[in-house]
Amino acid sequence: MKIYNLPIMLHEPSDYTEDKYLAEVPLLPGCRAWGNTASQAIENLPSVATAFIESYTERGDKLPMEVEAAPQDVSGPAVTSEVMVVVA
Repeated sequence: MKIYNLPIMLHEPSDYTEDKYLAEVPLLPGCRAWGNTASQAIENLPSVATAFIESYTERGDKLPMEVEAAPQDVSGPAVTSEVMVVVA
């Protein structure tokens, strides 16, 4: 199992986001998820990112270099969550 820690961007509702919240993984162009709330968009994003990465590997395409460097091999108990903390 590999775990990828990928940065996300969250966009507020606008014409660009079809008046919904939009969460995206900039390192995976086109990897986006929408939601009626910010938390809903963020909750939808991991399954979309998983499908993106699986699609790359199934087709034999290389992942972007930044993503390729990001996975952590996990042995033993699986990590079930993580938190990102930003301090200014």
